[in-house]
Amino acid sequence: AGTADSTYRIQYDAPAVQWIAIDAFIPLVSSALTLVAMIVIMARIDWSLALVALAVIPVLYAVSHIYSRRLKHHWREAKGIESSTLAVVQEALSAVRVVKAFAQEDREHARYVRHASRNLKEQIKLSMLAGRFSMLVGLAMATGTAVVLFLAVWHVQTARISLGELFLVMSYLAMLYTPLQTVSQSVASLQGSLVSAGRAFELLDQTPDVVERENPVSLSSARGEVTLENVSFAYTPGRPALRGISFHVPAGSRVGIEGTTGAGKSTLMSLLLRLYDPTEGRLLLDGVDLRDYKVRDLRSQFAIVLQDPVLFSSNIAENIAYANPEATREEIVAAAQAANAHDFISRLPNGYETEVGERGVQLSGGERQRISLARAFLKDSPILILDEPTSSVDTTTEAAILEAVERLMQGRTTFMIAHRLTTLDICDMRIRIDHGRLASVLSIEDTVATPA
Repeated sequence: AGTADSTYRIQYDAPAVQWIAIDAFIPLVSSALTLVAMIVIMARIDWSLALVALAVIPVLYAVSHIYSRRLKHHWREAKGIESSTLAVVQEALSAVRVVKAFAQEDREHARYVRHASRNLKEQIKLSMLAGRFSMLVGLAMATGTAVVLFLAVWHVQTARISLGELFLVMSYLAMLYTPLQTVSQSVASLQGSLVSAGRAFELLDQTPDVVERENPVSLSSARGEVTLENVSFAYTPGRPALRGISFHVPAGSRVGIEGTTGAGKSTLMSLLLRLYDPTEGRLLLDGVDLRDYKVRDLRSQFAIVLQDPVLFSSNIAENIAYANPEATREEIVAAAQAANAHDFISRLPNGYETEVGERGVQLSGGERQRISLARAFLKDSPILILDEPTSSVDTTTEAAILEAVERLMQGRTTFMIAHRLTTLDICDMRIRIDHGRLASVLSIEDTVATPA
């Protein structure tokens, strides 16, 4: 399932659990208690009439069982369609520049209408099913009432009960059938909420990509020594992204990682962050398998700067402080200065309080990247991952970023991914990955002796 489906399950399916627990369960219990009480009272007046009145229960059970299964099936279809409709909206809004640039507004509108129309048809089917179910429940209740009335009149004529008891029986019958009808219809109406709750629990039951061991090792501050031993990884079986990678990185080394697009460079960094576990081999940090560490402790050892920096819809200060929410304003400013970001931030109308917009849309690519660097400075982790930090900026901005990067690298084990080999000149070790395999490992002396 994609992001839109997960969002739908969290926002719209999860509240169904609350509805079931409060708005459905309590009325059901109340109706059930009332039902039992009315059965006892009617049986004390005339047990034969009570048995006749209860004869509708098997009919109601059969009807509820049949329609509940049908309603559940259609609710599942409807929820899936609503989720896909939300995905269409999310995709169109997130790629609105592309949509406008290619003049595809009508196409996206038609795509949304197509999904919304399917949802409308499914909702109509649900309404018709619910209507038919209500009609059958009402018909069963009316039939039961007519039969009981006929027998009660006959019992009055044969002097088995008095006329007053007849009126009493009919009033109690109404009180008996009201909760019975409530229970029957609630069972049917519950199906939508039960489907939603099931979808929410399916999301919760998803197996995480990495599982923490029972007694993990705590890690406060790593030295930064990294070793890979015959590491292989595949996102899907039979299609390995990495095969048999082995190398050793001493603490404090600057490692440049080169390779063509799709070679496996970013996958290797994901394994270092333990976003995934290798399918074969192991990764060691300071001589300990990454899988032995507490996941939270392990990831706190890394600061990361991505090719496409991710900013949140808040102000600049909060985005920098995302690495350390407890940071003071002085620490935030110091991090921005180290990242060569303080000058342009100061020129903004609201300075550090400037809202960056969704995904940082109010800022340029270079400005977003420098805020991302400031975040890494503020985190002050022993290991640094730089994934194409200068690929989408001009040469002037690249120079400012590289100057900040060099400061950020000081005293840290650094992994830098870059397509432009000149960007890796500041590294003292260079690794080349080709089609998921380790092609070469060169030290600083080798890179000097062997032109790139």
